[in-house]
Amino acid sequence: MGVDKSFVLFNGRPLIEIVRDTVAGLGDELILITNKPEAYAHLGLPLFGDVYPDHGPLGGIYTAVYHAQHPHVLIVACDMPWLNRDLLAYMLTLRHTADVIVPRWQKFPEPLHAIYSKNCLVPIAENLKTQQLKITSFYGRVAVRFVDRQEIERFDADGRCFANINTPQELAQADQDV
Repeated sequence: MGVDKSFVLFNGRPLIEIVRDTVAGLGDELILITNKPEAYAHLGLPLFGDVYPDHGPLGGIYTAVYHAQHPHVLIVACDMPWLNRDLLAYMLTLRHTADVIVPRWQKFPEPLHAIYSKNCLVPIAENLKTQQLKITSFYGRVAVRFVDRQEIERFDADGRCFANINTPQELAQADQDV
């Protein structure tokens, strides 16, 4: 994208504000993981820098789960303007069934649209320390509950909630689709 995607305008609003407003109230706390706290201070959220800097999204997941006050953490990316609040709420009802609750669309998990428990901290830390940064690489060491397509389609028939915006072209197309 060439700029911080969080602040790219979508439908006249920064993506981060759209995401924040979509998830607000789904849980008892809302935190933001960033290594640029001054850029996000205006959002009025607790901000935490990566415990393991420069370890990509897996490092961000670890940081969120580590700092969360509750045993289960809903993780979403900042560049997903079509998050489906009803699907997220449904997934939260499943949080006690496994250590990871993750949607699976087109046969692939959506790890940046998932719930992680504190039980994930040790296996994630082990992967971070050995530079195994693929998010799903620790899934084999924890209990995982996949939310499959049939369940997802009750809330989002075409899986649009998993779409993110990575390029100016995708942004232009998304703006046309609104």
